[in-house]
Amino acid sequence: MSRRNHLQDEMRWRAVGMLPAGARKSAVVRELNMHRSVIHRLWNHCQRDQNASRRRGSGRRRITTMADDRYLLQCARRRRTLTARQLASQLSAAAGRPIYR
Repeated sequence: MSRRNHLQDEMRWRAVGMLPAGARKSAVVRELNMHRSVIHRLWNHCQRDQNASRRRGSGRRRITTMADDRYLLQCARRRRTLTARQLASQLSAAAGRPIYR
C-alpha cells in the first residue's frame, strides 16, 4: 500500500512556474514524476487562490502534547486494566490541568 505524502513548497512552486511559462501539463508530469491529477489540482488551486502553498489542515485541535501522549502510553502499559477515563484523570492530576474528551 502506498503512503500519501505532501509536496514540498519548492516542488509546488516549480510546477506552477512551469505551466505559465508554456509547458504542457504532461511535460510537467513527466519531469517532476508526479501523477497528472496532482498537477491538475495544484494548477486549479493556484488559479483560484493565486497561491501554491498548502492550506491549513482542518480538524479538531489537539488537547494533549506529545509528552502527555508518552505519559499516557507509559501509564497504560504499566497498568493494562485502567480505563480511558482513569488514564485521563491520572494525566490531569500529573499535569495539573484538566483534560477533557
